[in-house]
Amino acid sequence: MRSRRDLRRINRWMLQSKIMATLLLRHFDRPPKTILDLGSGDGALMLGVARRLAPKWPGVTARLLDQQDILSDETRRAFEAIGWRVERIVADVFDYLSHDAAKTDIISANLFLHHFENPDLARLLELAAARTTLFAACEPRRDRFSLLASSLVWVIGCNDVTQWDAKTSVRAGFNGRDLSKLWPSPNGWVLDETYEMPFTHCFAARRSTLARENAPRADVR
Repeated sequence: MRSRRDLRRINRWMLQSKIMATLLLRHFDRPPKTILDLGSGDGALMLGVARRLAPKWPGVTARLLDQQDILSDETRRAFEAIGWRVERIVADVFDYLSHDAAKTDIISANLFLHHFENPDLARLLELAAARTTLFAACEPRRDRFSLLASSLVWVIGCNDVTQWDAKTSVRAGFNGRDLSKLWPSPNGWVLDETYEMPFTHCFAARRSTLARENAPRADVR
């Protein structure tokens, strides 16, 4: 429970809800019907994203997938208060995407992809690509500045477990075109991989009938 509280602190410190909301608006030009959020935990991060998007994107159904059922009634009511519908999905991400997942407008992931080794991550991205129009992820940035900051999370009250996990997460994070290289089929997709201050590596893959084989596969900065 303390670690989940710490994660909410870190998400606020990293500006994750703002960055994710901006990423979704940048790459999806109309209100979606459904968003599937992978590894959503207690739903607090996606609720923060939803609050930013609701004025422009009303009536969205947020499907929150996690292996644990820790979505509180309070969080569910908060989604409903802004006009969004929430569905809780308790499942393994690979089992769900392989067998049970319906197609969805957007699949999102926040501080989730870095938990996987490349072979499993490539498989996850392949499964996601078959089921969505936009895949968007906000992950730890793997660089010296982020590593330094991760050693200071005790300043915001994070416990020993979170202090260790923060440094491990940065080392397992992403840089450059790491995720673009793992995307299963660049043809027909527009890939965007960027750095967002202060500590976030962003990746978006948008399906596009206008994408041509010779078009740039990613915009990296």
